[in-house]
Amino acid sequence: MDAAFLDNYRFLARYNRWMNQRLYASCDTLGDEERKRQRGAFFGSIHHTLTHLVLADKMWLHRFASQETVFAALSPALLALPEGSDYSSDLHPDWQDLRQTRDALDEMIEQWLAGMAQDFLTSAMRYTNTKGVQRAHPAWQAMTHFFNHQTHHRGQVTTLLMQAGVDIGVTDLIALV
Repeated sequence: MDAAFLDNYRFLARYNRWMNQRLYASCDTLGDEERKRQRGAFFGSIHHTLTHLVLADKMWLHRFASQETVFAALSPALLALPEGSDYSSDLHPDWQDLRQTRDALDEMIEQWLAGMAQDFLTSAMRYTNTKGVQRAHPAWQAMTHFFNHQTHHRGQVTTLLMQAGVDIGVTDLIALV
């Protein structure tokens, strides 16, 4: 397998961290009430959309950690979720707690990919989704979804920020190069 395949995901992890740092810095310019204001978005508020991303990342990283490959970088303590958590759970109502968790996850994601063997991406990933359906597909497909999901919801947050008068600036992937 070509090393560029894995390097692509390492690049996406760097972009993910870079954008999250910029996004959270922009969100810091708003007060807690503004971040939590219901704005008609899929997850309602800026805060809850960002909380959803943290929760979804934890769920996906737990799935990756549950595969046959051992990933020492994926900390069970950081990935722990309360029983009954789902994609709408508000795990981090405190802004600083949410921000610190995001930073820790982004660092962990980069470390995880730095130590990942290339053959993991073509291995069969098996897990049960949130609806109880058994899934199996190449790990690279889940990795692509993992990063695409982040981009999708960050795009929603940047729109909500613009509506609140906060311009985050350029968000294009190529701006990191």
